[in-house]
Formats: sequence, C-alpha cells, structure tokens
Amino acid sequence: MVFAGMLALLERTGSRFISMVETFGAFVIFSAQTIRYVFAPPFDFRSFMKQMSEIGVKSIPVGVVSSFFVGMVMALQLGGPMEEQIQGISVYMGGGIALAMVRELAPVLTAVLLAGRVGSSIAAEVGTMKVTEQIDALTTLATNPIHYLSVPRFLAAFFSLPLITMMSMVVGVLGGALISLVSLDIPLPVYLENAKTLVYFTDVISGLIKTFFFGAEIALIASFTGFRAKGGAEGVGQATIQAVVFSFMMIIVSDYFLTYLLQVMGL
Repeated sequence: MVFAGMLALLERTGSRFISMVETFGAFVIFSAQTIRYVFAPPFDFRSFMKQMSEIGVKSIPVGVVSSFFVGMVMALQLGGPMEEQIQGISVYMGGGIALAMVRELAPVLTAVLLAGRVGSSIAAEVGTMKVTEQIDALTTLATNPIHYLSVPRFLAAFFSLPLITMMSMVVGVLGGALISLVSLDIPLPVYLENAKTLVYFTDVISGLIKTFFFGAEIALIASFTGFRAKGGAEGVGQATIQAVVFSFMMIIVSDYFLTYLLQVMGL
C-alpha cells in the first residue's frame, strides 16, 4: 500500500515536471516564431497602430498616476525618518527618490501594471478567438495566426512600455518634489539639483533597457497563454489568470538578471 502510494506520487510529480518542460519548450518555440515573423512581410501597419493605441496610449494614465503617488509616498516615508536621524539631510532626498524611480521603481511598477491591464486583455482576446475557432479559421484562410495576432501585440508592447516608463520616471520624481515642498519645505530647485547630482544619463538608459524586455515578456506570455486556451469561457479565464501571474513572475525574475548584466556592462 505504501509502495503504491509512493509510486503514484512519483508518477504525478514526474507527469507535472514533464508537462512544465513541454510548456516551456512550446513557449520558447512560440517566442522564436513571433520574433521571426516580425521581420517577415507583410507588415500590418494598421493592426500595429491599433495595438499601440490599446496597449500604449490607453495605459498612460495607469502608469503615470501610479508613479506620481509612489513618488509622493516615498517622500512621505523617507522625509521624516531622515530628518530625525540627521538634521537637514532631507534636502538630499531628491537624489534618492529620483535614483530609485529611474533605475527600479518606474520600470518595474509600470511593467507590472501593464501586465495586469494589457496582459489580461491580450490573453482574453486571443483566448476567446481560440475557443471560438476563429484562429482555426485564419489558418484555413492561409493566414498565419502568429503573424496576424502575436506580432502586432508584441511590437506594440515592446515600444510602448519604454515610452510610458519615461513619463512615469518624470512624474514620479515630481510627485516626490511636491511632498518635499509641502511637508519638508524643500524648494523645487534644491530638490531637482540634488536629483541631477545623483542621477546620471546611464541610470536612465539602464532603466529603459529593462522595459524593452519587460514589454516583450508581457506580450509573448499573454499571447502564448491565449493560443493555448481551451474549454470555453472557463479556459479563457484560466488563460487570463496564467498570463497575469506568469508575467508578474517573469518581470521580477528577469529584473534581477537584467540588473546584474547591466551592472557588469557598467550601466
């Protein structure tokens, strides 16, 4: 009895492991195909611009407003304790907030927010097309589904996220400046001067480089889970959940490795 139970446990564990390996392999193949079709004609400019609007333009309020309040919270949390430890040190807070926003907070926060908004939307849209056999219809009409559906979303996310992140960086720093002025009486010129002293152009480049990878990850994971949806509305819901969760995980994990590589490169 015990041996049979252990055997069943090992069988389930092995089956899940094999399933994970197969899924990962399928994702790698799907990603490679998407990137390959980016350079294959024809280029659907209309679909690309539509996705730029959906993924990029409509996501600007989410990223900008969130970053603004994150900057305000950082100033609120840091100002008092810094002043209590060393009198007058809070005037240097602008550099700390700006550096944190530029290198980490704005890129990661914006990516996570877009993963929730955009990733779920892509997975639900593509998943619905999958379970209603619209993707099969595209294949019947000699239209490659990956080229038609995945490539415009991939390109839109790839180019939109860095642009939104740049806005988030600026707005986040200004949010910290507002609270610094109101709560700590730190003039805006002093705040910005300290920010310029500590933040270099390479810091901005480092933060923006990450966002290209984050945008690609969000689009690829969301499209992939949508293409694998099955089982009707329930399957679409599961695909949407998987897209958001795996995007979150991939963003955080890849952020570490990207940060390490950029530091090695001197950025």
